[in-house]
Amino acid sequence: MLVMISYISGAIHLFSISYMQNDYNIIRFFSLLSLFTFFMVVLVCADNFILLFLGWEGIGLCSYLLISFWNTKLQATKAALKAILFNRLGDFGYTAGLCCIFFIFRSVEFDVIFPLIPFFSNVVWFTVFSIKISYIDIICFMLLIGVIGKSSQLGLHVWLPDAMEGPTPVSALIHAATLVTAGIFLVIRCSYVFEFSYLTLALMLIIGGITALFGASSACVQYDVKKVIAFSTLSQLGYLMFCCGLSSYNFSFFHLINHAFFKSLLFLSAGYIIHISLNNQDLRKFGSYIIFLPFTYLAMLIGSFSLSGVPFLSGFYSKDLIIENSFSYYTVTSSFIFIFSVLTALLTSFYSFRCIYLLFFSRGFIYKIAYQLISEVSPYVGLSLFCLSIGSIFSGFYFLDIFVGLGNFYLNSTVYIDTLTASNYDITFIPFSIKVIPMIMTLLGILMAFYCNKAFHFFFSVHYVER
Repeated sequence: MLVMISYISGAIHLFSISYMQNDYNIIRFFSLLSLFTFFMVVLVCADNFILLFLGWEGIGLCSYLLISFWNTKLQATKAALKAILFNRLGDFGYTAGLCCIFFIFRSVEFDVIFPLIPFFSNVVWFTVFSIKISYIDIICFMLLIGVIGKSSQLGLHVWLPDAMEGPTPVSALIHAATLVTAGIFLVIRCSYVFEFSYLTLALMLIIGGITALFGASSACVQYDVKKVIAFSTLSQLGYLMFCCGLSSYNFSFFHLINHAFFKSLLFLSAGYIIHISLNNQDLRKFGSYIIFLPFTYLAMLIGSFSLSGVPFLSGFYSKDLIIENSFSYYTVTSSFIFIFSVLTALLTSFYSFRCIYLLFFSRGFIYKIAYQLISEVSPYVGLSLFCLSIGSIFSGFYFLDIFVGLGNFYLNSTVYIDTLTASNYDITFIPFSIKVIPMIMTLLGILMAFYCNKAFHFFFSVHYVER
């Protein structure tokens, strides 16, 4: 986790040197960006719930200051207020869970609490409608509220698309590797607690599956390029959540790492295009940029391929693994989640290549002066996109053996891995007809994106000319 945070934060800082060079408040920007990274490192390195809470609150405060960085814009201030208010709702849940933990265990240290969890798993606190609620259920439910707020799951998700009002490096850092994944990291870090609460796992499974499908379907109808990527993040967070609900914390951790690389690559590529297009974000006004920006096109294509799960890129190794894992549980709930995840894979490739088509291949309606100002990336921007492209291509292949596979001990006991569950073995022996379904859906989504948007853009062009 520290390697991923440092690598991506370094690339985003490098990108910001060129992106923010004409801003009068560049010193304040880099100070806040570095402070944000510091608090994320504190959160990851914490060995108790109090220190983790310090990092948790620190990234929330820094996100408010970064989203409202251009505080003369009314929309940026509103978006920052919405973000911090919804995060406060989640923080209330985390604080309540922390108080319950101290009340029950008289300690906040991970090394003290985790070994004691099995002894408290069957201790009933109270009963509701014949359902026995244990101490662990209450703790996990409170922590889950914090996770839903921080990781923007359905219900507390409305702040995430509006957080696009901040500068592009802020969007990339918040939506890729740090803020929104902090909630998922908390679930993975406390996997030894969550594993003993079956009610919470069922909630995570349902919320994650619905969030994944909702985020992907919402991205398909957006015309703001940054909001498309923001809803894409929402969809991928749903993947991570329901994977944790299936007790496959190592698979979720693997996809979290891969997702950080290709999502930050997509944000920075799109942000650079917006920056040189007079801050236009409407996809309907872009077009033919492949002529002017071949390197940026290549970077965005790599990110979209990886996000869609095209074979041999990083997203393919983790995303298909999650979909196959949902099939291998052979329960009614996991079967529905499998259907949801397959539909989400179709929609993911559709909205990803819809963006590619409208940005680089369609007929543009942007101002002529904008085309005259277009220039290929600067050395700082090019180097940052290149570094993230390398991660988007190779991270899945080289990290696969660290996170996945019976008998490997890279993760030691930091993440709960149930080697006795049959699904860990069944993933290998799933019929080929099931394994190939995500790939078919990805290819179908790519074809639909090009042909549907080509037809739409034709009718839009006719209407534009007539008007």
